[in-house]
Amino acid sequence: MDTQGRGRAEHIDPADQWVLNPKTGEYELRLGPSAPQSAVPRSRGAGAGGARTAPPASPGRDVPSPRRRPTGPGEPLPGRRGRRPEKKKSKAKKALLWTGGTMAFVLVAAAGAGYFYLRHLEGNVKTTDVGDAGAGSFKKDEAFNILVIGTDKRTGEGNEGYGDAGSVGHADTNILLHVAKDRSNATALSIPRDLIVDIPDCPTKQEDGTEKVVPGLRGARFNRSLGEGGRDPGCTMRTVKETTGIQPDHFMMADFNAVKTLTTAVGGVKVCVTKPVNDKESKLVLPAGESTVAGEKALAFLRTRHSFGNRGDLDRIKAQQQFLGSLMREMSSGDTLTSPTKLLKLAEAATKALTVDEAIGKVGTLKDIALELKKVPTKNITFTTIPVKDNPAEKIPATVVVNEVTAPQVFQMIKEDVSFTEVKQQQVKEKAEVAARLKGPKADASQVRVRILNGGAPAGSAQQQLSWLQTQAGVSKSENAGNAGVTQPKTTLEYAPDQADQARRLADLMGLSGAAMKPGKSVTNAQGLPTMTLTLGADFKGAGVKLNAASVKTPDLDNKSTADKVQCAS
Repeated sequence: MDTQGRGRAEHIDPADQWVLNPKTGEYELRLGPSAPQSAVPRSRGAGAGGARTAPPASPGRDVPSPRRRPTGPGEPLPGRRGRRPEKKKSKAKKALLWTGGTMAFVLVAAAGAGYFYLRHLEGNVKTTDVGDAGAGSFKKDEAFNILVIGTDKRTGEGNEGYGDAGSVGHADTNILLHVAKDRSNATALSIPRDLIVDIPDCPTKQEDGTEKVVPGLRGARFNRSLGEGGRDPGCTMRTVKETTGIQPDHFMMADFNAVKTLTTAVGGVKVCVTKPVNDKESKLVLPAGESTVAGEKALAFLRTRHSFGNRGDLDRIKAQQQFLGSLMREMSSGDTLTSPTKLLKLAEAATKALTVDEAIGKVGTLKDIALELKKVPTKNITFTTIPVKDNPAEKIPATVVVNEVTAPQVFQMIKEDVSFTEVKQQQVKEKAEVAARLKGPKADASQVRVRILNGGAPAGSAQQQLSWLQTQAGVSKSENAGNAGVTQPKTTLEYAPDQADQARRLADLMGLSGAAMKPGKSVTNAQGLPTMTLTLGADFKGAGVKLNAASVKTPDLDNKSTADKVQCAS
């Protein structure tokens, strides 16, 4: 007998059987005091298949028993059951409560909602074989990129009036989600559907197992990378790689139903507009200020373009990003995380709405992804859009192209796993280093003794820097010690504690950060005197050029926002 069936037989509300264990922070299935406990609860480290039987409930435990309804005359006492008929082994597995985002992004943004067992969810998730367009498996210890696709396919009840008539499902909403290796931050990069790109040739798997190559397109809208000509999500992944140089590892896709079912399941999402909205196209009607939207109204908010900004797709993307941040805050709230009823509805709605690549199609793998996403603080999740400009080939701009000046830095930062947000931990650490190493008295340049090693800078850099220090900076007690023998990415300065004032002077002359200053030991120079060691790394910019003169700076982005901030669409 399944959970719901057992609950009905014993007059127990099924929702009451899922209780929060205050010791573990997880939901567990609890039966009556005399009934054997379900093998549902597992440790956080358990895999998808190995369950651990929970101990019987006892008066001394902190976990409450479920509430029971009174029994009628002649009915068995609560907790007393006859022998159950034999049945096949259950296929119940640990299932992911995927919640959050617009279109498909609702399925990933709030992994913090938790997870528990639901018997029928395993078959809900649909998969697509994308071949070598993505990774063969999910790697928990690496940075990863998930392409989230929302299609305009008009399937589902009440969706006949949306999207393009007869559409096979274009890539209408697209977000490349990059999650940092250390899980300190994430970037959600929106890709405009009207972006002009080159769509590469795309191998697709057919139902009979054969492969069909769909010819590519030059100078086409990005949304045509899906659906048209039989293109599958793997084709959209290949187009992202072609356009940005960033390799998507996996994809997640959903249609209009995802927004309607998930926002309803969570009880609505708060949105904010600076002026009243009465959009005839999307049928969205909202007063100025804050409102709560769910179902059809939530979908209308995400589809609205004529009431925001310049009435284009880029301003619709801004509204979508604001919606995402609000939904993530709602999903991480206590009202959602402590409600078994909400979590059950969300699990059902999310898994039914989801299509993914085969590499992450197992519920256990989706659970692993959710747990990794849960580690990222919402304040360090940045929403932004590919930098674009109006298409110069059009007299009346209707499409956009990649901005070749600003976009490359954005793409490179994602490829190199660089955060778009200032992570608080890093700020605190850097400030402490600067305070301890850079502040304090500085020796006169003539008293600074240093030897210079080349540890990754261009050939001849040590001699060039020595000449500059002696002739331009007054550091006459310096010498060239040749190559370091090993290469290093960053320039460092090692010094003994009693040389801190000399180190601060040299750091000031060269623009060294506190992190570049390495308290340690001194060495003996040719005159037998204690000397600091300056090792030029790959970041060395040239003789006399301060290392902090051209520090990496987050590019100015028109619509950058983070998930923890409340914003209003205008």
